[in-house]
Amino acid sequence: MINTTSPSVDRPPEALRPKLPELLAPAGNREKLALAIHYGADALYLGGKSFGLRNRADNFTDDELAEAVDYAHQRRKKVYLTVNWYPSGGDIPELLCFLEKTASIPFDALIAADPGVIDLIRQVTPDRTIHLSTQANSTNWAAARFWQRQGISRINLAREMPLDEIRQVNQLVAMETEIFVHGALCISQSGRCLLSSVMTGRNANKGECTHPCRWNYAIVEASRPGEYFPVEEGERGSFIFNSRDLCLLPYLPEIIATGVTSLKIEGRMKGANYVASVVRVYREALDRYQDDPRRYVCKNEWLEELTKISHRGYTTGFLFGTPRDVGVELDSRYVRSHDFVGMVESVTDDGVATVGVRNRILIGDKLEVIGPRMTASTLTLETMTSQEGLPLSVAHPNSRIKVALPFSVQENDLVRRESTKIL
Repeated sequence: MINTTSPSVDRPPEALRPKLPELLAPAGNREKLALAIHYGADALYLGGKSFGLRNRADNFTDDELAEAVDYAHQRRKKVYLTVNWYPSGGDIPELLCFLEKTASIPFDALIAADPGVIDLIRQVTPDRTIHLSTQANSTNWAAARFWQRQGISRINLAREMPLDEIRQVNQLVAMETEIFVHGALCISQSGRCLLSSVMTGRNANKGECTHPCRWNYAIVEASRPGEYFPVEEGERGSFIFNSRDLCLLPYLPEIIATGVTSLKIEGRMKGANYVASVVRVYREALDRYQDDPRRYVCKNEWLEELTKISHRGYTTGFLFGTPRDVGVELDSRYVRSHDFVGMVESVTDDGVATVGVRNRILIGDKLEVIGPRMTASTLTLETMTSQEGLPLSVAHPNSRIKVALPFSVQENDLVRRESTKIL
């Protein structure tokens, strides 16, 4: 079981505590938006059914976008809408229609990359705040200064930028900055990839990436068809293009010291367990840093938590120039140690929780319920019933069960089961 206790500290006066950067989380659908807020995100980024770079995620209809913003604003969270794909000329009328339909929704900002899209946003909603996407490939302070002159409020700096150059941008340019701190890495210039288009006909720069960089590859010599020679052989196969996932958790103090405005988590196509687990870890780390920056340490239990979700081994990317591995997880295939099996939908005063089942649950399963602030409790499931009170030995996906819990839980807490897998 994860240690949920934090060491007591003598907290500095409020005026002396550092201003934390915003924690920006992905919201691939309504459920993940609620989870990101529940586990501590300050802001969410999401997309409509088109014009973002994750069109294969669930995303939101126009009505759902308005409901999502209202839900978040009631909880004092910000919402940013992605319109960061690169349209063809024939896409412009449909894009213009989308911008007009969503003009009345009070997004806190729109995220864009293409200058033409930025111009269309200003035509439709002149006062709209615009953030520049990582797709714009901004790798230096001069580029940031250019975009500042164009009226851009915030710039997402390229993943290729090392720590000292991130600091340099914040010293030389008076605009908000945002960097990715966790999630998938593309083997391309800030995500501007052509592999998917060439190999599958799906345009990554229009939100349809099929992730061919994560497939297995081998070399075939022309005179020996059918004979496959791996470029690099490991115990589990060959991975020519496959990148490890970004994890900058151990270096939050150094990142905060650069003056960056927002820390962004990648993953609108990732599952609910990913969103909940990553957000809760980074929220806890940021809050503990704010409590006492001088005595802050990155706890092993936080890194352990990040190994429980689906990931491909962790790296620091280019934060220090040459990529470094984080911890000992060096596998390039997706691995996870826990399965997400359900979510608490409600709980009665006497501790009976209604759980929405996502993966099969069996009597005898050892379950873990995780909540905000790194709370976690475990139990061996001895009884469960249907909504009608009938005893069950197995619960199937998309059903609801009632479970009497010996510990306190909240709505939107996740239920998971230990189950190491290579994906």
